[in-house]
Amino acid sequence: MMYKLALAYLYRYRPHMAHRLLSRYGSPEMVWENVDCDPYVDAAKKNEAWEHALREAEFIDKHHILTTFCTDDNYPTRLKQCIDRPVMLFAKGNVNHSEGKFVSIVGTRRATERGKELTRRFVLDLAQMCSDVTIVSGLAYGIDVAAHRAALEADMPTIIIPAHGLDRIYPSVHRQVAVEALANGGILTEYMSGTEPEKMNFVARNRIVAGLADAVLVAESPDRGGSLITASMAVDYNRELFAFPGRPSDMSSMGCNRLIRQQQASLINSAADFVELMGWEPENKEPQLTMSLDSSTMYDSKLLNMLRSAEEGMHINSLVMESGLPYTDVAAELMMLEMDGLVRALAGGIYRAL
Repeated sequence: MMYKLALAYLYRYRPHMAHRLLSRYGSPEMVWENVDCDPYVDAAKKNEAWEHALREAEFIDKHHILTTFCTDDNYPTRLKQCIDRPVMLFAKGNVNHSEGKFVSIVGTRRATERGKELTRRFVLDLAQMCSDVTIVSGLAYGIDVAAHRAALEADMPTIIIPAHGLDRIYPSVHRQVAVEALANGGILTEYMSGTEPEKMNFVARNRIVAGLADAVLVAESPDRGGSLITASMAVDYNRELFAFPGRPSDMSSMGCNRLIRQQQASLINSAADFVELMGWEPENKEPQLTMSLDSSTMYDSKLLNMLRSAEEGMHINSLVMESGLPYTDVAAELMMLEMDGLVRALAGGIYRAL
């Protein structure tokens, strides 16, 4: 595990180089021993990667994070086809990333009511037509979160692809959506704990959104935006690309209209159009979940024990003071406990054990 984590950190911005070295040397251990052949890696970077690997291994063990390395048999089958696939993935929840059908839904953060309703209607209708579909998106404002919420409403698996590590949820107002998704789907990321949701990370994570799916739907997009980057990646990965059309005067649909006009995306008006163009037949099979973990696993957690002894719950600042832990560590721990259904976040920064 340590060698895998160290390589994942060392090549987090150059995954193609990691794949090239793994192809040459065969195993993470052998790559690590021969990493000096990479002119961009010096002793300082190698030591830094090992230190990060040590911290991440502790985080993974403490919070029961599910991991898969790019050479593992259980690495997502569709992502294996992508030349720039992540070196390592970290997951939380009941994450099935290979079995069944996968549809990624993307769009503008400034979605109109029409765009959000089109997304909701598409997901609900698709759930009625095909029982083995998983919805993938990025939890952002607008279309992303509308897709996740519709999947939860339809009791449909949904996978969240964040642009940060599993020690936080961004945007925080969508925390409850993320928590609910863990029961039927989950959160999948290439980023280690402590990684901030920086702009470049959002662009990079789009390749997972595109690569993980059989098809990508752009529900609503202006002429520029992150969803069009995802659409371009979907074309590069030979994924099917679809878009809802908008009126010529709709600024929020200019990107969709352009994709359709340039024949990059197929025009659809409904889930029925989508299913027909994909050549899918309705199936009556229950989705099979893999990478499961029993959320009732007991933590050896000082914070959880403190909350269990406080019937009315405790404020996060009180937990910081009484535990003696840094605020960032307490916040990350509470996030993990909440995601595992062991604590609940209440108004005003209060947390209560369940």
